[in-house]
Formats: sequence, C-alpha cells, structure tokens
Amino acid sequence: MIGRLAGIVIDCPEPRALAEFYQELLGAKRVEDSAEWVTLSLAGGLPSFSLQRTDRYQAPDWNSGLPPQQMHLDVLVDNLDTAEAQVLSLGGTLLDGSDKPIGFRVYADPVGHPFCLVTSEGLT
Repeated sequence: MIGRLAGIVIDCPEPRALAEFYQELLGAKRVEDSAEWVTLSLAGGLPSFSLQRTDRYQAPDWNSGLPPQQMHLDVLVDNLDTAEAQVLSLGGTLLDGSDKPIGFRVYADPVGHPFCLVTSEGLT
C-alpha cells in the first residue's frame, strides 16, 4: 500500500453555497469555511469532503459526455423515492436518461456534478 485516502476534493464556482447541499445530503459538519475552500467532516471516520473554488469549472454534460464526467459519488440510501424527494428539495436534479432502475438513480448537484443514490440492491 502506498497510502490511504485522506479526502475528496471537488472543484466548483462557490464552495460555501455548494457546501450547504452536501451538508444535507451527507449529514456532514462544516469544519473549515472560506470563500476559496470549505471542508466537511463526515461521520464514522470517513475521509474529509472538501469544495475548492475555481473560475474554470465547467459542468459535465450527462447526455453528450462533453465535457466528460471525471468522477462521481455513490451515496448509499435506504429508500430511493424518499431520498430523491430530499435531493430535489435541496436543488439536485434527476438527470435525463436515468430511468429510475431498481438500486440506483443518477442526479446532479446544484452546479452539475453527477452523483448516484444507491441502495444495497444497487451495490451487488
């Protein structure tokens, strides 16, 4: 082993605004807060989750793949319908082409980063 994952960092235009979405989605606490960088602490000893400001962020286009998605998060939930309603109320978007299969659905956060809500059925 070379190392251990210490944190996840996502580029975005306004870290403070986007942090609110992820705080609710992940049940995280804000532990560092500036206009350039926000760090969220996740429960259970998970790696930190940070948002870094950039003026050059361009959201990936889910349908065309231009620009392509570089990574995405899988967020484990108990019930997709309940979690979907909560994500949509926070400003998330169900992405076109996500036909709501059993086990996972694909969304975008308020600035366009794709992520999936998954259930235990979707992990197998």
